[in-house]
Amino acid sequence: MDRYRVSAISYTNTKPFVYGLQHSGILKKIDISFDVPSECARKLIADETDIGIVPAAALLQIPNYQIISDYCIGADGAVNSVFIFSEKPIEEIKTLRLDAQSRTSNNLALILLRDFWKVQPEITEKDTDAFVEIGDRTFGKTSKYPFVYDLAAVWKDHTGLPFVFAVWASNKPINENFITEFNAALKFGLDNRQKVIEELPKRDDINFDDYLTHQIQYDLDEVKREALNRFHALIKSL
Repeated sequence: MDRYRVSAISYTNTKPFVYGLQHSGILKKIDISFDVPSECARKLIADETDIGIVPAAALLQIPNYQIISDYCIGADGAVNSVFIFSEKPIEEIKTLRLDAQSRTSNNLALILLRDFWKVQPEITEKDTDAFVEIGDRTFGKTSKYPFVYDLAAVWKDHTGLPFVFAVWASNKPINENFITEFNAALKFGLDNRQKVIEELPKRDDINFDDYLTHQIQYDLDEVKREALNRFHALIKSL
């Protein structure tokens, strides 16, 4: 294969990865596209791309997927960009709108509603008591709703585990030398996070230094792999 097709998610939390891919020799070996999580998943499932930063829930729909990196998008507690926003206490909601951009956070919300909060609201697109929203669209919204629930924090409270939102995975075998180069590029981006942060627009409603240095966790360690397996088992029980 001359060039691998790579789908990267177009959110702030992936910018360190993108920096590494764009500022290393790997760029001449890939064709990169920028997508929302649901589109990244669709492309990998449809074999329209070879490698993607794949939403955790979508892995279950990719036959013979391979996780090709020890890096991920994860959190160990509050992540500050995956929420349920609500007009009333979560235990009282009757209707919920899911986020069209994310099957992982939608599944996480449904698991927590069932197992942690013990409620099962109607899922609808119309006027709802609450809604799931992820990514950059959530920046600055926590003060706009009376009830706000950070789903990674609630997962931690419920399971004692960190959470994995997305992993670098392929839908086919990938050359081992390329995988080594690819991971070196990702590490280069993470090692240069401060440069990424300096290039971001200044905002009063989010601290990008804290967000990309502490709230987002990028190492896919053994505990996060355990959490990923737990999440997959719970999805299958929905």
